[in-house]
Amino acid sequence: MAEQLDPTADLVVHALAESGTPVLRFDLAEFPQQVALAAEHRATAPGWIGSLETSRRAVRLQEVRAVYYGRPGLPVLSPKVDDAYRAWALSQALVGMVQVLTSLPVTWMNHPDVYRTSAHKPGQLTTATVCGLRVPRSFIGNDLVAARTWGENVGGPLACKPIAAASLDLVGRPPLMIPTRRLYVSDLDESLELTAHYLQEWVPKAYEVRLTVVGSRMFPVAIHSRSERGRADWRSDYDALEYEPFGIPEDVARRVRRFMNFYQMNYGAFDFAVRPDGEWVFYECNPAGQWQFIAQATGLPIAEAHASLLRGAIS
Repeated sequence: MAEQLDPTADLVVHALAESGTPVLRFDLAEFPQQVALAAEHRATAPGWIGSLETSRRAVRLQEVRAVYYGRPGLPVLSPKVDDAYRAWALSQALVGMVQVLTSLPVTWMNHPDVYRTSAHKPGQLTTATVCGLRVPRSFIGNDLVAARTWGENVGGPLACKPIAAASLDLVGRPPLMIPTRRLYVSDLDESLELTAHYLQEWVPKAYEVRLTVVGSRMFPVAIHSRSERGRADWRSDYDALEYEPFGIPEDVARRVRRFMNFYQMNYGAFDFAVRPDGEWVFYECNPAGQWQFIAQATGLPIAEAHASLLRGAIS
């Protein structure tokens, strides 16, 4: 279940098809106009039975073995639904489809409840620390005096980054990603009081790491940037990046496994900085992060790992 233009989902579907595993792919935005759901729950036997059908193929609910959940859209209603009832009808469609599927006793990557629990950075910092990972000193808030005091105690440059993974939608322009930027206490002004801001100590780094975790398999890749923009936030200058697959220290791998187990995640895209002294510093984990650019640049079998887990070959 993924949005129609999702290249990671394309790769997973292809890998599953190559192994002979039947797949039904759909976007939640296609429901209820282009997807038909018929689910029945009996009086005494637990579990939903029935069918899910698109114009391309159909599947019996009781035969579903795994679900790949990759940021699908919201249901799109027929224009026949009166405006007065659209919000109500949308909630019925969303809960009806998602809750039937999440009630199935199958493998998820990742379950929507797991995604909601694990996706937010403030909670991740606490969990990462509990699991033994080093994190940057951080501040969240809109109190300018407190932010300046905190920054002065840090005693060096700071990083300002979004708390939530949301794009900025400006009229007449494509969605804009707000990158991490470097600043100093003297740069903090009254605009900080307008909403919650996320500040961290600036971590000196030799390079960054995107660690893609699929079940028990880990794919660590060093990211080297040739530009200042890319060194501040590699997502802001993909053309300046070089990717290098390499090994992960066993103590870091062990702590990452604890993090995955804490949230019961089957997939995570972790971002680390590696300091010049070799210490790994955890930034965040995206439970639905993109990985196709890593696989394309390195040839790592990330799609095949997804397919194997969804087939049940990896615990």
